[in-house]
Amino acid sequence: MTTTRLVCVGDSFTEGMSDVLRPDGHHTGWADRVAVALAVHERRRAGGTVEYANLAVRGKLLDQVLVEQLPAALDLDPTVLTFHAGPNDVLRRGTDLPDLARRYESAVARAAGAVSRLVLFTAIGRAGGSGRLADWLADRFARFNDTVRAVADRHGATLVDMGRVPTLTDIRMWHVDRLHLNAGGHTRVAAGVLEQLGVTDEDLLGGPPGWWTEPLPPATLVPRHQQVATDVRWAREHLAPWVGRRLRGVSSGDGRVPKDARPRVVEVPS
Repeated sequence: MTTTRLVCVGDSFTEGMSDVLRPDGHHTGWADRVAVALAVHERRRAGGTVEYANLAVRGKLLDQVLVEQLPAALDLDPTVLTFHAGPNDVLRRGTDLPDLARRYESAVARAAGAVSRLVLFTAIGRAGGSGRLADWLADRFARFNDTVRAVADRHGATLVDMGRVPTLTDIRMWHVDRLHLNAGGHTRVAAGVLEQLGVTDEDLLGGPPGWWTEPLPPATLVPRHQQVATDVRWAREHLAPWVGRRLRGVSSGDGRVPKDARPRVVEVPS
């Protein structure tokens, strides 16, 4: 009986914010969903098991992931390592993108040389937004994504190219904070990861292969005044606190520990 060890590192995206909560109070997230589906897949395929660890912590920058998470992840001897870091750096106006690209590739080279299967992700450039700030961020994320694609190709990594899936930019895929995916978004990302790992069973993917890239039904038209009110509330309740943390030099992840620091055997649903 074979054992697949899935280890995930990164920031809030990989931690699972803001998916539904697990019984222990942590968010579920795409990685948890992948672990369960992969466990079923391995049981059906060869009677195997899956062990899963998730070292990701919200708010972490690339260098923090490299120092705090990657060495610990490699010590766990993963069969599959997922790596997603850098988008929090991209969000910061002072980040030099060419320098970030060099540090990102150095990290990927280190990981790729130590594991048999490395999974990388491009970033989702928008959360349904428009305007000058959204356009500026989308341009920066597009440049970062070009780096990720080139690095994945050079180092033989598996790529989940979320940046080329317009559906994931639909506001209905996002939590009200416009920073984190909701349950629908995490479900689609999980399907994308599973496909790249060779899972084809529709019951595990949640639909036929490729369904996660399909557009949502047309949205209900929202009156302009209602949209403005929603934007104002978002700025007050989510944007302002985020900016405040940046000005104070603190992070939402300060003092937090990974939700699954040690590998656990994933139970297969009966």
